[in-house]
Amino acid sequence: MTNTSVDAATGDLLVNGRRVFPIGLSDPPPVSGVTPDGRAAWAEIAAAGVTFVRNYTVWTAAAAAEQIISLEQELDAATTHGLQVWAGLAGIDNDLSRKRLLDEVVTTLRSHPGLGVWKGADEPAHGHVPAAGCIEVYRHLRSIDAEHPVVLIQAPRGPAPAAGGRDTPLTVNAVKPYAAACDIHGIDIYPVSKPPGAHAGGPPVNTDISVVGDMTRLIVRATGRKGIWTTLQIAWSGVFPPHPIVFPTLPQARFMAYDAILAGARGLFFFGGQFKQVMNDRDRRLGWNWTYWNRVQRPLLQELSDSEHLQALTAPASGHTIQAGAPDIALSAREANGVLYLIAARRSPSLRGTVRFTGLPAAITRGTVLAHPGKNPARNVTVAHGTFTDPSPFAPHNARVYRFPLKS
Repeated sequence: MTNTSVDAATGDLLVNGRRVFPIGLSDPPPVSGVTPDGRAAWAEIAAAGVTFVRNYTVWTAAAAAEQIISLEQELDAATTHGLQVWAGLAGIDNDLSRKRLLDEVVTTLRSHPGLGVWKGADEPAHGHVPAAGCIEVYRHLRSIDAEHPVVLIQAPRGPAPAAGGRDTPLTVNAVKPYAAACDIHGIDIYPVSKPPGAHAGGPPVNTDISVVGDMTRLIVRATGRKGIWTTLQIAWSGVFPPHPIVFPTLPQARFMAYDAILAGARGLFFFGGQFKQVMNDRDRRLGWNWTYWNRVQRPLLQELSDSEHLQALTAPASGHTIQAGAPDIALSAREANGVLYLIAARRSPSLRGTVRFTGLPAAITRGTVLAHPGKNPARNVTVAHGTFTDPSPFAPHNARVYRFPLKS
């Protein structure tokens, strides 16, 4: 059995006591699939930094035996490749009317080493799912499985309107009732579309890709917790034909990842690689969007999962108050193992220029901007009296991770 829990102080996921930053695919390639060059699909995603895969099973009593066998096969494959499964409980996740089936699924699978976390009701506020039923399921599930947290993901819109009505923006009050129904709360938000921002409902909601940070912060405010996951876009129904097919570029995907992290996300999932509606013929035959994977997903995940970036992503907040000399720069200062990390992103879609940072410990004299894709090798910055100006201008939607040794 794998013991998975949430560190209340940071929101980090602890897997057998080890801090991890979950990077997941929902859904992943077929468990027995291959890449275009014939490599095992799950070996490929694991090598690029994926640590979690989502399984979304809609459970029925009639098919439960076969469904359990199928999920066990995914759990076995996850264990083989060093992955964990985020296991869905659709159909038995929002009340205890099917308690016997819920018990069968959970007690059968809870000891498998490939199980990471359970997935509660999907987008419950938008779907008018009663919070009381979700809480009831959560409390019972945790009573029979104390080793695996429950994750609840909200949609970026408020409760769905009656037929013919208009969507309303998601609010803190709409989310609050569900805070007691999970250990980790999150949101899915897919802002790249034509017109932009359609997934969140469009104006008056922010239609820039920085809506990712806005929505993640809303979940933080609504729940008061630090265990937060954000699900980001590969593809969604709003880019299926006859809508224009559009995917996030690497710079967009990278910014959205850091915008979510700066807003409080302690785990990221990427949704939509499985949709054949937006694949080319080769990828459709293979069952997954390997074209997008190679162009965008793999280089982004390789950055997020390298050793230095992972140190920054899992480090506790620093006690130092660091400020940026531009109002659109989001910051997070973190500290671990004698190193101060500063994650910074320009949220504006139009501002650009150099940025001055103040408030670093006076003893720091040097730092490093960590390398990232797009011909951006690691480079040095000089610090004096707790202040530095990065000589490379921040472009719109640019993000950087700085590393400062606290001792020479």
